[in-house]
Amino acid sequence: MRRRLALAAPALLLVGPARGQGWRPAQQVRIIVPAAAGGTTDIMGRLCAQHLQARWGLPVVVENRAGAGGTIGTLEAVRARPDGTTLLSGNIGPQAIAYSLFRDLPYRPEQLLPVAGQIRGPNVLVVNAATPVRSMAEFAAWLRAEPGRVSYGSTGVGQSTHLTPVWLLQLLKAQAIHVPFRGSAPAQTELLAGNLGFLVDNLTGVIEHIRSGRVRALAVTSAERNAELPEVPALRETLPELARFEVNTWFGLFAPAGLPPEVVQAVNGEINAMLDQPGMRQRFAQLGGVPLRLSPEGFADWVRAETEKWRGVIRTEGLQLDLG
Repeated sequence: MRRRLALAAPALLLVGPARGQGWRPAQQVRIIVPAAAGGTTDIMGRLCAQHLQARWGLPVVVENRAGAGGTIGTLEAVRARPDGTTLLSGNIGPQAIAYSLFRDLPYRPEQLLPVAGQIRGPNVLVVNAATPVRSMAEFAAWLRAEPGRVSYGSTGVGQSTHLTPVWLLQLLKAQAIHVPFRGSAPAQTELLAGNLGFLVDNLTGVIEHIRSGRVRALAVTSAERNAELPEVPALRETLPELARFEVNTWFGLFAPAGLPPEVVQAVNGEINAMLDQPGMRQRFAQLGGVPLRLSPEGFADWVRAETEKWRGVIRTEGLQLDLG
């Protein structure tokens, strides 16, 4: 989502201060982004900051605290006062996967309060266009015919681009060789060169290669088909063993535990109002994503389900890492 979403921030129309009832901050608010500038976590944090600043008439600043897979910035948010002046722009990594992946994680799920969803989007399973595999049935047969010999790339150990195919292989009862890279671009380069068997990546990262015919999309990981690639099936509709498969990359707003309910409701309402703007929804659709518009309770249930899902995948794989 990085490149095109970056265009969203300048184009966001700022609206006037809120006239309705409800909580408002009395001083400057900061949104901690546990990632470097330019990525989707950062961009979503800045979109939220722009919107909230316009609504509240007070400064809302973004502070990037990158490092350790998003856990450094998350820990800073956990330690902040739960008074509404510190929010966290989080994502699937440090707010779901990390709880099971890292042995020495310095925070617990109950120390963060899910406030509002931002955006979700699918990953997509692709192969080199020269590969004769054209369906998930052929894909499964290919892996089973060559157990442990087909390779797949990812953007790093423990990332959703790694754990998505891990879960897929578990359900298919198949084996493949994981080759981690430092980011999506080098993994795509190796796939295009024919040095990898397949790749699961963010849809927006590879959609141009799909449209150009350089790679072939076999399925998307979301529960439903994607409007940008309507002919590409969802994984769960392809094979019986994948009937419960669903993976979304997602982003959302969190706060330190103990934030008063009226503050949670107020912030959630403002973010959902931002997501309801027609221009925002259209922009997300072009990216292959959709607004993750949920109530505080709905978003908490979403995060809880995601945490449990990845805990099962990670435990089955026997995968654990140290932050240090």
